[in-house]
Order: sequence, then structure tokens, then C-alpha cells
Amino acid sequence: MANLKALSNLSSASASNTAMRYYLIILASTVLAIGSLSAETPTAELVENLLSEDLGTRSFSFAEVAEASSGKKVIPFNPENEVHAAIVTALKQSLDGALMKMNGADSPTNDLRRINEASRFFEDALLESLNANGSITCEIPKNRQGKEQRSGYPDLLITHKPSGTKIYLDPKLYEKKSRQSSFRTFYFEPRERTLKITEDAVHLLVGIAHDGDDGNWKFTSWELVDLSHLQVRLKAEFQASNRDLYRPKATLESSPKTEK
Repeated sequence: MANLKALSNLSSASASNTAMRYYLIILASTVLAIGSLSAETPTAELVENLLSEDLGTRSFSFAEVAEASSGKKVIPFNPENEVHAAIVTALKQSLDGALMKMNGADSPTNDLRRINEASRFFEDALLESLNANGSITCEIPKNRQGKEQRSGYPDLLITHKPSGTKIYLDPKLYEKKSRQSSFRTFYFEPRERTLKITEDAVHLLVGIAHDGDDGNWKFTSWELVDLSHLQVRLKAEFQASNRDLYRPKATLESSPKTEK
């Protein structure tokens, strides 16, 4: 595949060999998943190479994956760093306030059909609260095209104005009893145009627990996680949309159409 051949010749000055290997693996799986296969390489060979990596059983450092795909460093949180500590102090206050607001009688999360829809309200509450702090700004991160983008990792970018220190923050909701679940709850998809990691930064995730009472959720607690310690796995899959599936040439039979 032409793009992969070009990447394999990149200098190690831009990324370590290990990190570049991670990036090549991720890029290969993404290209395969969207069906953009090179005419020069047989599909069977590409699939065999991908399967030989045994990706489903391997784990990777999120910090290295993020740096390899973005060129930006994932900085570990340092509790001894005064700026890091000041940002987290402000964040803790904002999270406590957000929890109280979302548990109120007039909470915007009341009567939502899906708990995932509540994430945006927490993001908005944190945006408002953190921006009220005189030394901190909080915003929706811009992608590499310079456009604000809500979807995808990460959700928020916090900046300490005096020092310029950056922290990416990703709020996640989960049902309290599922805290130890092995189902996927975090994912990072490095695509060039929509990549939102554009700064060297600390990467934090805040997990917000709820009681699972559909339509009347109560948010019970939060916990802040340093993603520089996170190990991730890569799920390579072949996928198709309804538009891909239900093409006239592939449809054998169908029921008679009913008139409205």
C-alpha cells in the first residue's frame, strides 16, 4: 500500500520506532476498515498481514499511540507541579458543582431517552464553570482543520492562562454497578483531518457514575484518571453501512412495497 510504504521510510526523528510501529498498525487497520485497499496489493495478503499481528490480544500504551498519531506529547500528571495541582483543584470544584446541578429537580438530563445524551450537559456545565475561573479557559478542541469538533476524543481543552499549560479532558458516564465491566467504554480513532490532539498536554478522563434509573438518573460520584498510564487495545474490523448492504445488484428478493 503506497501510503504505508511511504510511512515506513519516515525518519525516527519524528517518532520512536516503537511508536511509529503502533501508528502503522493503526493506520493499516483503519485503511482496511474503510475499504480503501491498494490495487497493488492483493486483499488476501493485506488481511493475512493484519491478522498476523494478533492485535486482539495485544495492548498498547495510549500515550505512545497518541503521540505517534499526532506528534504531540502526552504529559503525565504531576501532583507536585503547582500548575497541574491548581487546574485539578479548579476542576474538582467544577465537577462537584456539575454533579449537584445534574441531580437537581430542573436538571437538563431529566427525561432524556439515553444516558449518553447527558454527556454534553456535563461538558457544557464544565465549560461554563471553568471559564468563570480567572486563570483558566476551557473550550471545545479544534481539529487539524481548525474547526471546533464535539465528536471524538478528547471533549474539552483546558488552558492555564499564566503558564500556557494544557490539559485535555474527556468526561465519560457509566452506570455505577458496571465500573468493573470489560466492555469497551473508551476509544480513540486517529484520523488526519479530524484529529483533535494538537497540543502537548496532560490527558485526563473523568468518569461520572450514575444509578441506572432510566429517565430519572442520579449521578453519584466522579473520579479523575490520568490517561498517561492507560493501556489500550486495537479492534480491527471490516464494516459496512446500510447503503453498502442494500444495493440493487446484491438484493435477491424483497417483499411487495405497500402504498402509504
